[in-house]
Amino acid sequence: MKKLLLLLPLVAAALVAFFLLRDRIPEFVEWVRGRGVLGALLIGLVYVAAVALLVPASALTLAIGFIYGPVVGTAIVSPASVVGATVAFLLARTLLRKPVEQKFGASPRFKALDRAIEKDGLKILILTRLSPVIPFGPLNYLFGLTRMPLLPYVLGSFVGMLPGTFLYVYLGSTLEDVSQIVSGGASAGGAGTVLKWAGLAATVVVTVYITLIARKAFREAAPEVATEAADANQ
Repeated sequence: MKKLLLLLPLVAAALVAFFLLRDRIPEFVEWVRGRGVLGALLIGLVYVAAVALLVPASALTLAIGFIYGPVVGTAIVSPASVVGATVAFLLARTLLRKPVEQKFGASPRFKALDRAIEKDGLKILILTRLSPVIPFGPLNYLFGLTRMPLLPYVLGSFVGMLPGTFLYVYLGSTLEDVSQIVSGGASAGGAGTVLKWAGLAATVVVTVYITLIARKAFREAAPEVATEAADANQ
C-alpha cells in the first residue's frame, strides 16, 4: 500500500492530463513540440494514465516518435509504459483487488498463468510482454493477482515491452504531418524516405522474429494460457 501511495500524486496528475487531452492529440502534439523537458514530462504523464486506464496508447506512441525521434522517443515511452503497467499491477494488489479477482480470479487462464509464474515467473512475464497474442492492458492487472514480486515485474515488463515500443516510436518518427498520428499512416517524401523505411522494415523483421520465438516458448511453458489467448483473439 505504501508503494501505491507514493505513486498517487503522479497518477492523479496523469489522469487529469489524460481526460483533458485525449480528444485533442494533434493540438497537444503541436503544443508539446515547443515545450522541451516540460512537454516531455507532460506527455509521459498522459501515457502513464492511458496505460493504467486500459486505453490503447498507439496514437500517443506515434506522437512521441513524431516529436522526439526514435531514440529520445523510446526513452520517454519505455519508462512511461512501465510506470503505467506498474500502477495497474499495484492497484490490482491493493485498492482494486476484489473487483479484479471477481473478473479474472476464477478463470482457467489466470490459474494457468499463476502456476506458470510460480515455476518461472520472470521468463513467463517477458514472454507475455513480447507476444501480442496476450492482451497488454488486462495482463497488467492479472499479474497483480499473482505471486510475482514487484521488482522482477518491473524489470521483466521493461525488457519485454522494449522491442514493440521501439517499433511504434520509430514508425511515429517517419510521419511527416501531425494529422497522420490519428490515422496511424505515414507518407513517403523527402531525401531520407528510403533510409527511413529501410530502417523500419529491418525493425519490423526483428520484432516479428522475436514475436515468433516468444509464441513458441510461451506455448511450451504455459500451454493453457497460450491456447486460451489464441482462441480469444480469433
